Amino acid sequence: QVATVTDYGAFIKIPGCRRQGLVHRTHMSSCRVDKPSEVVDVGDKVWVKLIGKEMKDDKLKLSLSMKVVNQGTGKDLDPNNVSLDQDERKKRTFRDYTSQKITLEAVLNTVCKKCGCKGHFAKECFTQPGGTKYSLIPEEEEEEAAAGWEGDKSGVADQPSKKRKK
Repeated sequence: QVATVTDYGAFIKIPGCRRQGLVHRTHMSSCRVDKPSEVVDVGDKVWVKLIGKEMKDDKLKLSLSMKVVNQGTGKDLDPNNVSLDQDERKKRTFRDYTSQKITLEAVLNTVCKKCGCKGHFAKECFTQPGGTKYSLIPEEEEEEAAAGWEGDKSGVADQPSKKRKK
């Protein structure tokens, strides 16, 4: 029997038990329920299924469901709790692992057998033994600092561009 109706569900008196259980509005019907007072009223007799119990602050809290029980006959529509398990999976939040740093030690610590450079394998090497070795091009600011151009920019128009094409 429905004891009280709140904005989030209804408390149900269970015959033969001093406790009351909560039917949350998400467990009242398979359809969306915005206002539990539109589905049940105080004093209504409903069929429920016990779906969970929790001890909190030395009190036993019972979770009940109306949507897995036929309200006309009282027959359990979900005897193996399949739909309840599906509902629980929908509620789970997934963690975002994109912010975690991934280090590929095997690739970073490799040494090429052809050129002796770190960071790639011999099958990915483009240099021949004793041939040209490639390195990163320094930034333009680093080149200017190395050439002693810290403060004097007067002859910039006459100087050829220091940028190199990759």
